[in-house]
Amino acid sequence: MKILHTADWHIGKKLHKYELTEDFNLFINWLIEYISSEKIEVLLISGDIFDLANPSSEARKQYYQALVKLQQLDCKIIATGGNHDSPAMLNAPADLMRALDMEVIGGLPENLEETLVPIYSSNGQLELVIAAIPYLRDADLRTGAGITDYESRLEAIREGIQKVFNSAADICRQKYPEVPVIAMGHLFTAGMESSESERDIQIGNLAAFQASQFGTYFKYVALGHIHKPQRVNTSIPVFYSGSPLPLSFSERKDEKRVLVLDTEKGFEPESIPLPNFRQLLRLSGNLEELQLKLNALENHSKLTSLIEVDLVEDQYDAQKIYALDSMVNDFTREGFEIVKQRAQFRNRVEGASELYKHDQQLEDLKPRDVFMELISKHEYAEEERNEIISAFNEILEEVESENTSE
Repeated sequence: MKILHTADWHIGKKLHKYELTEDFNLFINWLIEYISSEKIEVLLISGDIFDLANPSSEARKQYYQALVKLQQLDCKIIATGGNHDSPAMLNAPADLMRALDMEVIGGLPENLEETLVPIYSSNGQLELVIAAIPYLRDADLRTGAGITDYESRLEAIREGIQKVFNSAADICRQKYPEVPVIAMGHLFTAGMESSESERDIQIGNLAAFQASQFGTYFKYVALGHIHKPQRVNTSIPVFYSGSPLPLSFSERKDEKRVLVLDTEKGFEPESIPLPNFRQLLRLSGNLEELQLKLNALENHSKLTSLIEVDLVEDQYDAQKIYALDSMVNDFTREGFEIVKQRAQFRNRVEGASELYKHDQQLEDLKPRDVFMELISKHEYAEEERNEIISAFNEILEEVESENTSE
């Protein structure tokens, strides 16, 4: 049986207000062609289907259009919610999805057995089971009772995640003995290389889950959340497929992939490279160097190449900022668009508030960064400081997961 693992589609994502709709459509077209030509039988999507908990009508339309196209293939689709997704929104059409041979599990159900999806071969034989575990929120882990300090809270989160996966394994042992099981998950594991477009989860990623805590029962663990494709160092195959598209300029050099398993050969996946639909370029230098680099650009992608421009000079000079603005406004090269500009001056020492004022725009700042800057101006005992950070992260997670209820 052939299984394709992908994650972190982030439908509706904007890169510096630039829509990535075309990018996603090209990826879906590629995916459909690949599933058809390679006779993929199961498609796993491990969380963060949408970029926002309350996606726009255009993003929802794109999601359903993609599912309609995929449903026409002879391929079982199993998707789970991520930390960017609204469980209620994903779960709403669950009965309809199931009628179309799709399983979408937005949030952890009260009955864990509902996350288990048996997969049958064409002759009706049970071949494997998918433990489709979505992103686990604090409410799922029930970490509030008996928690007295910051460290015990971190440990409770790790133990809570481990308990969910262990319980799923125990149910599979009893209900599906000797049937191989693949687990899906959306979480941060210790030691992973992440990017700036990933939102911190489970206390700012500080509760990093040790991959060894997955145990040895699962044949493969299909993870989402980390956008760079990578293997997790543990005794069983545990992989992040990564996002299929670069979602920030920090991902511009990542080699985007999907992972394919052929269970007849084993559970080590084959890494399948994805086409590069759009270039993301970051140019830096002084005014003269930037102008030379802009003049030398060559277009090698189907879609408009997006550019970040960083002016780097020794001495602060308002005229140079004005010249940078003029350079950007006058840039009209076909196939390219400058979507962000910044200016840095090496010899100008500024306080944090000035840096925020001059060198960073509000859209560049994460709430946690602003909060950490705020508390850095106060003196706290270490334990008190950790408790304050923990409380803030709880509030932030709740706000981000329910920011569309208004």
